[in-house]
Amino acid sequence: MQLNRYLACASLVLAAAVPSTLVASATAAPTAAGAAAAPVLGKAPAAVQATTTSYYDWPTYHGDGKRSGYAISAKRVTTAPKQVWSIPLDGAVYGQPITVDRGMKIVVTEHNSVYRLAGNKVVWQRNLGAPVSGSSLPCGNIDPTGITGTPTFDRATDTLVAVTILNNPIRHVAVGMNPGTGAVKWSRTVDVPSSVPGITPQAMQQRGALLVSGRRVYVPYGGLAGDCSSYRGSVVGLDLDKPTTAALWNFTVPTSREGGIWSTPGAVENPGGGLLVAVGNGATAGSGTYDYSDSVLKIAAQQIQDSFSPSTWRTDNRDDLDLGSQGPAIVGDFVFIAGKSGNAYVLRRDHLGGIGGQVSQRALCRSFGGAAVVGSVVYVPCSDGLRAVQISSTGVMTVLWHAPSNIAGSPVVGGGLVWALDTSAGVLHVMDPRTGATRYTMTVGAVNRFATPLLYGDAVFVGTLSGVNAFNW
Repeated sequence: MQLNRYLACASLVLAAAVPSTLVASATAAPTAAGAAAAPVLGKAPAAVQATTTSYYDWPTYHGDGKRSGYAISAKRVTTAPKQVWSIPLDGAVYGQPITVDRGMKIVVTEHNSVYRLAGNKVVWQRNLGAPVSGSSLPCGNIDPTGITGTPTFDRATDTLVAVTILNNPIRHVAVGMNPGTGAVKWSRTVDVPSSVPGITPQAMQQRGALLVSGRRVYVPYGGLAGDCSSYRGSVVGLDLDKPTTAALWNFTVPTSREGGIWSTPGAVENPGGGLLVAVGNGATAGSGTYDYSDSVLKIAAQQIQDSFSPSTWRTDNRDDLDLGSQGPAIVGDFVFIAGKSGNAYVLRRDHLGGIGGQVSQRALCRSFGGAAVVGSVVYVPCSDGLRAVQISSTGVMTVLWHAPSNIAGSPVVGGGLVWALDTSAGVLHVMDPRTGATRYTMTVGAVNRFATPLLYGDAVFVGTLSGVNAFNW
């Protein structure tokens, strides 16, 4: 389980936003499972104050296996963040920057390069092979394509893991590295086995973030932009104790085509066991047989253990209005999901509900990317502006605020504020969690549509189409 861990003792005080908000305090000591005590929040969360000089690492997309996007130990923001450096890299940054092993900053690019940064310097750069040109792929919108999914870190073996796409033949390769030195420890092809029908490696895109859970790293796949050629949504698992010899774990959505697992958070670790994934539109539409597309699936032992699909799944498939665009967000005993249709759903985590079995549903927004969760509030990356949504103890959704339509990036929370990009303008907005009002803005430059910042200590890092920018407060 890859969860944020304290590096040293820290104390937390969660201030109340309204009188009914509960106040919690926790010591920095990890629990037996390796996670600090969760905050308890009531209505809309107010500032989260961390009095600490040591910080959680952020070793995977949105910080932990649940993809919560909450930097619990980030230093409270009291002044406007100022840019302190900008480092050009050899290609576009699509994966979220991460920190591992006591604050080592790792960034990957579409030129198949992995970097370790310290301050405004490159400690090491490791190129893992030539990227694949757009002309070599049947469709797509990233050119060249190299490392797209956010890498992850296995604490047990002190190994950084990234997945590249390489030429001759086109294939996806997982690479394990020493984060301190950049030395390659091992590598292995992690394409879906050729025995699975309806798949060609050049049509599969590894966009979703990698996840370490148990003793495997999980690698999700969807299709290229344009939904061309032969692909099926899949997750491949690699044994981290025997990365080059153990058989690959494999799950593929049981549709004849499409059903991509492509949202940027990738697979989400379910606290009750198994993985949760959001699945895009599949081949079946109209009056066809249910094929587990347009769904949230719980998978374990390479099988579907539980599922949810809207009752409109057939027409959603037909009209490309599926759930696959946003990763599942875990909110206590519930799962929040929204996708392309404009509807949002709350599900029970221990029983997703099958077809039409949601706890609640409401018209909300079209959502793309990864949400952030603090207590009972979900910050939803809506295409017409970020929303804060409260989930009640009975699973009812209440919209607390709606940010301006230009602020649509995948949010993170820390330092008492909410951070999300206007990806079209290349501007980072820092917002009040109670009202959504923008407190500060920072120009970061051109970013990809799914870019999301990294918070660590008293700094924020943003990967761009040409490098990384850092701001301090």
